[in-house]
Amino acid sequence: MVPEQKHSRTIQMYFGLFWVNKHKRLKKFERVGHHMEEILKEVQNGTLSIDNAKKRLATYEDLGFAKVDHHRKKRQGFPEVIYGEGKTIEQITAILRAIKAKQNDVLITRVSQDKAEVILESHPELTYHDIAQILSWKAKEKKENKEGFIAIICAGTSDLRIAEEAAITAEVLGSNVRRFYDVGVAGIHRLLDQAQMIQEATASVVVAGMEGALPSVVGGLVSHPVIAVPTSVGYGANFQGLSALLTMLNSCASGISVVNIDNGFGGAYNAVLIDRLAQGKEK
Repeated sequence: MVPEQKHSRTIQMYFGLFWVNKHKRLKKFERVGHHMEEILKEVQNGTLSIDNAKKRLATYEDLGFAKVDHHRKKRQGFPEVIYGEGKTIEQITAILRAIKAKQNDVLITRVSQDKAEVILESHPELTYHDIAQILSWKAKEKKENKEGFIAIICAGTSDLRIAEEAAITAEVLGSNVRRFYDVGVAGIHRLLDQAQMIQEATASVVVAGMEGALPSVVGGLVSHPVIAVPTSVGYGANFQGLSALLTMLNSCASGISVVNIDNGFGGAYNAVLIDRLAQGKEK
């Protein structure tokens, strides 16, 4: 594909499809309104009790220590994601049961090996991704979309935990993923060997620690959005990822957005939203 054609395709992808998806979202809201009307008619006809109607219309479930947002998938296209760090095993288990009861996919980030082992004893259907420290479960296997993919680009092996958090998140949320690992700027030829394939992605999530230069290099090679993820990998003056964060925020390459330090999940979530728009998917 010549550069002019690819540029034209990119403009159509990120502007033209916005309006297509806008109309799809409006139709979805119309369906939600119809669903509410049907419930109210059942109450009016006496075929549904008020208490049961309230349960069916409830947008969240109050567990006391948490309010599980069952309405989030309707609003945003994805169910609520559980942040595992800081939660007890009992709290995580109660929340995931509430999510599963609605037949929604389960994604739990920042789960230590010890917590995961206990949770898996009562929920062996979940999968633990040890490098990413993620527990996941899919309500049903969805047909993969072969038309596009998200590139997960990782500078070094020490950044793999964050890169895998991004990769697994994107996969659970329904996107195709291709991994390009250990392609940091210390050996730029490794990245350049993969450049042509990376350029075909709908979005790239670029994970790097140390000085955090890799997203700027990738940003200068591609015509799609780049989400930069700084990591806390590095020596003293790295300041637990602050140096990488500041480098990425000050990048001179266009089209780069930056998420928080070690936030592979956040980088992937944004990339999936871009990928869905590019594929013209309806929520």
